[in-house]
Amino acid sequence: MNSITRRQLLVGVGTLFVARLALAMPYATPVQSSDIWRAEWHDAKRNRNVPVKIYFPKGNGPFPVIMFSHGLGGTREMYQYLGSYWAAHGFVAVHLQHIGSDDSVWRGGVDRQNLMGAMSSKNALDRVRDVSFAIDQLQSLNNTQTWPLHGKLDLSHIGMAGHSFGANTTLMVSGLKLPMGGNSVSDPRIKCAIAMSSPSPVLKNYNVIYGGIKIPMFHMTGTQDVSPVDRNGTTPLDRRLPYDHIRGADAYLTTFAGGDHMVFSGRSRPTGAVASDERNHLLIQESSTAFWDAYLKGDAKAMAWLHTDFAKELGVNGVFEQKVGKG
Repeated sequence: MNSITRRQLLVGVGTLFVARLALAMPYATPVQSSDIWRAEWHDAKRNRNVPVKIYFPKGNGPFPVIMFSHGLGGTREMYQYLGSYWAAHGFVAVHLQHIGSDDSVWRGGVDRQNLMGAMSSKNALDRVRDVSFAIDQLQSLNNTQTWPLHGKLDLSHIGMAGHSFGANTTLMVSGLKLPMGGNSVSDPRIKCAIAMSSPSPVLKNYNVIYGGIKIPMFHMTGTQDVSPVDRNGTTPLDRRLPYDHIRGADAYLTTFAGGDHMVFSGRSRPTGAVASDERNHLLIQESSTAFWDAYLKGDAKAMAWLHTDFAKELGVNGVFEQKVGKG
């Protein structure tokens, strides 16, 4: 099946789609072969293990690096549709597993109280420290000649991404202020970030909470983006709070029409597949790669596509907003 036919099937149907196709400008870059490397690192200072799964291009590089943080109850094995795609398009994707808020929280049965308990301040901080520890490990290993990925990593250009509780991790390493004392646990080595389905904070001083984020950020959500562990009263509109209140850095927001909380995870649903998932995954892959190309590789064509063409590509499948070059 050729790519145009596939896109027709994924993005729309009927006569309206024919008109839309003329406007659609898919983002495409050369595809390269990739591979996977796994390890379980040990942080001696915290006596804590950090499992990782690294998707990487087979070329010589060096390639920019993307750190990825899974949602509550996830593992390093999930979100493969992102890691494999990013690696095939010239990035090293490092998928972390956060002990204490990984799949251990639901093994033996799903209990909402256990899930809520796993979203603790301690686990939130452990996740951030996992990210910084993993970057330290990468810096050391990249200079180790016996490491299979020796010299492949461009560690001066690191991005961060995450979904749900992982989006919270992403916001925290990007400069989110902690609720008590207004402190930050950001890692300055992170240069840009993508947050999918960001949770809303308990406190309402949003300008203070998000005011410390000064790196480019792409936010993603959906009109039906609700989670079983959301606090009472949370609505899908709350997912856009970071975008609305971040100042002094380029910001983007995609809201997928009909998109729910699970569309970003890549997981199969107990109720069966959702017809729009494959189409939305393609749009997420394209737009995220353009964002990484623009901000980690300095690609002017990627930046132009993001600013002008992605909204056309998205079409009736969602709404794309941007705040670029605004203080």
